[in-house]
Amino acid sequence: MKQNFTVRQGALDGVEAFLSVAQHRSFRRAAAELGVTPSAISQAVRALEARIGAVLFIRTTRSVGLTEAGQRFLSRAKPAFEELVAASEVARDLGQRPAGLLRLTVPRAVVPILLDPLIASFCQVYPEVEVEIAASPDSVDIAAEGFDAGIRLGQFIEADMIAMRLTPSFPLAVVGSPDYLRRRPRPERIDDLRQHACLRRRRSNGAIAPWSFVNGNEAVEVIVSGPFIANDIPTMFGAAVEGLGLAQVPAPVAADAVKAGKLVSVLEPFAPMAPGVFLYYPGNRQMMPKLRAFIDHVKSRSDSASKIGIEIGNKRTSRRSRA
Repeated sequence: MKQNFTVRQGALDGVEAFLSVAQHRSFRRAAAELGVTPSAISQAVRALEARIGAVLFIRTTRSVGLTEAGQRFLSRAKPAFEELVAASEVARDLGQRPAGLLRLTVPRAVVPILLDPLIASFCQVYPEVEVEIAASPDSVDIAAEGFDAGIRLGQFIEADMIAMRLTPSFPLAVVGSPDYLRRRPRPERIDDLRQHACLRRRRSNGAIAPWSFVNGNEAVEVIVSGPFIANDIPTMFGAAVEGLGLAQVPAPVAADAVKAGKLVSVLEPFAPMAPGVFLYYPGNRQMMPKLRAFIDHVKSRSDSASKIGIEIGNKRTSRRSRA
């Protein structure tokens, strides 16, 4: 079947011309208001009448009046058209300046590390933008779910998204509480994990995530076992702090707890590097000013946002050089 490559005339064609004639009771004054010829106004109204199937105006050489059909059409069309004009103005306003609701989908683990300082300063600079954070461990189709942008580890971002780095690469750390490590011998090799309670994470597809390591130049994935399963990193991290077992988490997540002595990092020579955290969003052509403002704000603070990751990466490098 041959496709039609033209858009059919819509129900709104000619409505503005009709409303202007109805207001002024004159085709000539309506034409002057809309900046077109009286003939163009007359043609638009006739086409509207033909499409509706009713005469809307009574025309004489001296005056223009509304038929009953015209009166009824006016009573319903005028408020509806005014609402459409108002809707267009609201949409146009959002397209011209940073305002409205900015929705971001993020993993809970990055909120205290990256987003808390960024969001606080962004809201101060752009008070007309409301920021909504939806914390979820799942990968989200941001277009389908109505989000403006998302934040994820680099390996989980779809290829058709534009990604902007928020942190450098960082190691995945295996950590446990001092109390737990007093009850169990500290693991020195990957195989030692067989004798340990390992806290695990269930992915959004239902599978249990293996633990990842590097042994020399070889990447290794290990199926671990233990008494606790969570679907997000903060919950698993909290269980490790409470002494329930060992957990593998992004090193920046554990940095403060390790520094405070609440957790101890183990198996450091075997820690793999994660690609880092990225902000991702659809193409620039679709970008609203509120998102552009957020991206520019993130870029302006990128040095401070990545400071933790840089420090951890440097510490890891120095430890390996000493080894």
